[in-house]
Amino acid sequence: MTTIMPEWEQRVSALWDAFDDHEEAEFRVLMNELVAELPEDDAVGLFERASACDSTGRGEEAIGLYRRALGIGLTGERRRRAVVQLASSLRAQGQAREAVDLLTTERERVSDHLDDSVAAFLVLALADVGREREAVSLSLRTLAPHLPRYTHSVNAYAEEMTGSGGTSS
Repeated sequence: MTTIMPEWEQRVSALWDAFDDHEEAEFRVLMNELVAELPEDDAVGLFERASACDSTGRGEEAIGLYRRALGIGLTGERRRRAVVQLASSLRAQGQAREAVDLLTTERERVSDHLDDSVAAFLVLALADVGREREAVSLSLRTLAPHLPRYTHSVNAYAEEMTGSGGTSS
């Protein structure tokens, strides 16, 4: 995998910060110009292109780019973000079952500051596949640690919703 220079990362970050200042097509062109500075099949570049497509209404195109980036070996926070974003795009394209599978696996694979994001998108996908009680339960379990009081009670109600302590697939 290519070593990404901090200066390149700063330019990508600045472009994302200015997202609302650009038309969708212009944003994709600008991102493609930045990505063109990397080797053709660089996982980070593919991820950034996928994210740009996703953010500008081209979810179907983004799906293929996310898959390629993950297949090549995208790592770190971008890998986890790619899984969340891929699942979200799949769900939007009517493939919620695959989104549930991806996010359920992701929850079991690693835990970090994106856990609540993974859970939020899993909740949406669960609801889409008709597993609403599981979605409510997961929502409550995700919310409970952030409550100033009633954490124990909310967790108990969450478990009561599904009759189990975890999300099954």
